[in-house]
Amino acid sequence: MSQKQMKEAFVSNHNGTSVLEVTQGLCLPAFCILCRGLLIILSQHLCSSHTWKTRFFIDFVFLIVPLVATLTILSSFVLLEHLAVIILGAGLFYQIYCRRTCCARMPVQKILEKFMKISLESEYVPAISCFRVINSAFTAIAILAVDFPLFPRRFAKTELYGTGAMDFGVGGFIFGTAMVCPEVRRKYTEGSRFYYLTKSLYSVWPLVFLGVGRLVIIKSIGYQEHLTEYGVHWNFFFTLVVVKLLTSLLLIIFPLNKSWIVAISTIVLYQLALDLTPLKRLILYGTDGSGTRIGLLNANREGIISTLGYVAIHMAGVQTGSYMLKKRSHVKDWIKGTYCILLTAISLFISLYIVQVNVEVVSRRMANLAFCIWIVASSLILLSSLLLGDIILSFARFLIKGAVVPCSWKPVQLSATNKKHSESLVSEAERKEPSLCLITAMNRNQLIFFLLSNITTGLINLLVDTLYSSTLWALIVLNLYMFTNCLVIYVLHLQDKTIKLW
Repeated sequence: MSQKQMKEAFVSNHNGTSVLEVTQGLCLPAFCILCRGLLIILSQHLCSSHTWKTRFFIDFVFLIVPLVATLTILSSFVLLEHLAVIILGAGLFYQIYCRRTCCARMPVQKILEKFMKISLESEYVPAISCFRVINSAFTAIAILAVDFPLFPRRFAKTELYGTGAMDFGVGGFIFGTAMVCPEVRRKYTEGSRFYYLTKSLYSVWPLVFLGVGRLVIIKSIGYQEHLTEYGVHWNFFFTLVVVKLLTSLLLIIFPLNKSWIVAISTIVLYQLALDLTPLKRLILYGTDGSGTRIGLLNANREGIISTLGYVAIHMAGVQTGSYMLKKRSHVKDWIKGTYCILLTAISLFISLYIVQVNVEVVSRRMANLAFCIWIVASSLILLSSLLLGDIILSFARFLIKGAVVPCSWKPVQLSATNKKHSESLVSEAERKEPSLCLITAMNRNQLIFFLLSNITTGLINLLVDTLYSSTLWALIVLNLYMFTNCLVIYVLHLQDKTIKLW
């Protein structure tokens, strides 16, 4: 076998892991982000403000390093990681509570009553930004780590059926993008429907360019490919293009608050087509039943047909984004919102069990009903974990006056006197420390981060024999790779630069 064939075989024919293990791994970054926020609050109280180098180091250690460890050497000890992070978080919170400058002599019950009456303010919902960044960081690590023996094969993309950790990355990206799409943010509020559709068509050309560019480069250098992932010519950029165009058309026809109905209808009809028509056989074996790749449809059947499943995921993300961006200011309103999202996630996991037993198990290759339910349920679990962490972090900020944590809510008193004081206090502190935050940096230039990760992954694979790399060497390469990518994005953010391709 050639080197290319060996690498292709190394990432093929895997059956995934359990839904529970993927869920455990997804929730860990949410707790790490909470610990990072608590550490920033405590360190601000104990010492002077941080430099950008210190803040970058803290963000990298709490956001990136745990993800690298979870996907490699600590993959079998996720529960122990959770325990360690929870103990660290509890210790940091206890220290903050003991050093509180607000309500210093009040009992706990009175402090909680006062906290429930405050307002939480932010230009955006921090949990959505964190969700998108976690998914981007996870994807960036996984696309390189999968080529090393250190990466557990159960986390790799599944061949036909099953739930691999990498299978979530694609669906999670679609879901995260949908939550902040122009329709949800009401970006196109003026003009006719034709104008809106024209804007949507114009916005996809960079993705077409990137998809074609990736195809040309991959074919010209003979880079390894997982053929049954999307097909011969298709790739994820083309899936994004089709999903964007179809969902834009659907959102012109149907109201935004009915996106959940469109999502359910699309995926149910698609699953019925898989079960009652030759569509499933076409995806698996081609038009002649022998796995032919002759013709455009046969060559790219997985990528083309699976877009229907991703359309359903996108519409579910639109509905979630609309719900998340509803006007809420009080703490109790966000607690209710978090409870509703968590309850929906639990209901979807129960539905997933029923569907896998009675209909069909999860298949990323087909993006079937079970796959879509799994992606949405897992996304909502991560989102609810991040929201819970934000509420705890807001309470910690409430206890320490003037504490500033980038990418988090600002607690503001409701009474006129206190509100004015609190607003001026927070805004003054934030002016002194202008968004020294890796999360904000990655969220700001997410597409550039994704492209940079793909380019550096390709270069490393061409320069390093990943198949025979030792554990130590693989860890060094992975951490250096992520450090370089994150540093580039961080420096762009410090220079106040947002790179857009349209």
